[in-house]
Amino acid sequence: MTEFEHKVLEDLSALKVQMHQLLGIGQPGRLHLLEQRVECHEHSMQRMKGISGAFGGILGLIQLLVFVLRSRH
Repeated sequence: MTEFEHKVLEDLSALKVQMHQLLGIGQPGRLHLLEQRVECHEHSMQRMKGISGAFGGILGLIQLLVFVLRSRH
């Protein structure tokens, strides 16, 4: 076996180890865990968007109410 072939086999072995770490070996791998974290973050962002939209709407209604009450006096 030449030095080149030996180097290629070492690189392929290292790649195989990295792929097993990334995808997991029968257990959730790092990629799966990363997907879960991203999904959790997306849920949190959607929740915050909803809360801020509702809060903005309530503040708008309060401002409108104050404007109407001031215009009557």
